Amino acid sequence: MAPFPGSGLAKGLAVTLRTMTRKTVTEQYPDAQPELAPRTRGVIGLFEENCTVCMLCARECPDWCIYIDSHKETVPPAAPGGRERSRNVLDRFAIDFSLCMYCGICIEVCPFDALFWSPEFEYAETDIHELTHERDKLREWMWTVPAPPALDPAAEEPKEIAAARKSAEKLAAAARAESAEPPAAGPTLAEPTSAEPPASGPGSAGGPGTSASGPSGSGSEGGDA
Repeated sequence: MAPFPGSGLAKGLAVTLRTMTRKTVTEQYPDAQPELAPRTRGVIGLFEENCTVCMLCARECPDWCIYIDSHKETVPPAAPGGRERSRNVLDRFAIDFSLCMYCGICIEVCPFDALFWSPEFEYAETDIHELTHERDKLREWMWTVPAPPALDPAAEEPKEIAAARKSAEKLAAAARAESAEPPAAGPTLAEPTSAEPPASGPGSAGGPGTSASGPSGSGSEGGDA
């Protein structure tokens, strides 16, 4: 059966009438900024202090849009008699956002939390070469990285924190047990004894040839009568 003439126009007008009374969803950008989720993948920020030049991000990038240059320097020993060691020093860290497909693999594989997502997206350029952001520009994006979301109170406690908490509780319990024990009794001092009489000798009160009243034999007044 052939469609009724004008049925297509009637259907179109019906759709128009239904949507005329609905609230508009068009955002007048750039006069009105869009409300973006905190984890929006806008641009990548670099926290240079955490970067150890391990090259994991550059090796895992499917677009090969991360460029890293570095050199090694010798660090003197921290203590006398120690051994010198070498460390990597970052010279260049750049991301070409004209090639980046915002997959986030570089952020996921970074073991030292040196790369973060920022919701900023207004970095269009007239020259494609300016879309290669060097490390200074990547560091500026770090100031736009939102704070991490709060932890879920119903989530399971991480194993590392649980183990550390249990060990701390054991140490605290041992310290309380030691403080509750009475101190051990120390050795007692001997009681002082009475003083012994002085040894007898010449000139002493009880020495030979003497008496309380003088030399022996002189107790009578007359002597030889």
